[in-house]
Parts: sequence; structure tokens; C-alpha cells
Amino acid sequence: MTKGQIESKLSEAISKFEIEQMGRGPEKIRTTIFQDLIIIRLKGFLSVSEKRLAQNKDGIELIKKVRTALFENARNELEEAVKSVIDVNIISTYSDVSTKTGEKIIGIVVDQNIEENLID
Repeated sequence: MTKGQIESKLSEAISKFEIEQMGRGPEKIRTTIFQDLIIIRLKGFLSVSEKRLAQNKDGIELIKKVRTALFENARNELEEAVKSVIDVNIISTYSDVSTKTGEKIIGIVVDQNIEENLID
């Protein structure tokens, strides 16, 4: 597979993960592979209720805590979704949400330079 094909398949797998584990999928998703790093950017993933909560500081903190807890509890499923597309060992995963822009970033560090073995 080419780099673009793998990035597309990873986007599909992560979108499915978001729907199954977080209850809602993103409006847009883009995955980028850079050496041993996979970066996934999700847009439009907040629910209507979360958007309302994000209008004050306490609501923002609550959204971040809940989303972090959900992500941590589903970490194994996320890693399996990645491994279903590409044969790598995952070293670490990171996630953060922006209640201001309605975006989420997921960073995944793997044990190899993925780009070395790919076709452009």
C-alpha cells in the first residue's frame, strides 16, 4: 500500500473507533504519517450538549476530563484499530481536545519508521 492508502485506512479505522467507543464520529478526519508518528486530526466530534457545556470554564474542564477518561478506557481498542491496518507495535498514544475549535488530536508513536517501507 502507498502512504496515502494507509493514512486513508487509518482514518476509516479511527472514525469507526470513535463511533463505537466514544458514541459519535467526527465530521472530518485526516491522518498523517511522519516517520514513527501517526497524527490523527478530527473535526466536528463534539455533541450538541458538549458544545453547550463548552461555553464556560467548568464545562470545558468537565468535557476534557470525560473525554480523557473515555479515551484512556478504550486505549486497547484504539491500538487494535491501528494494528488492523498496519503491522506496528505501539509505544504510546496521546490525545487532546479543543473545545474552542471542536477538534481532537490523537498522536501515536510506534516502534519503527513507517515511511521507510512505503511507496509514495
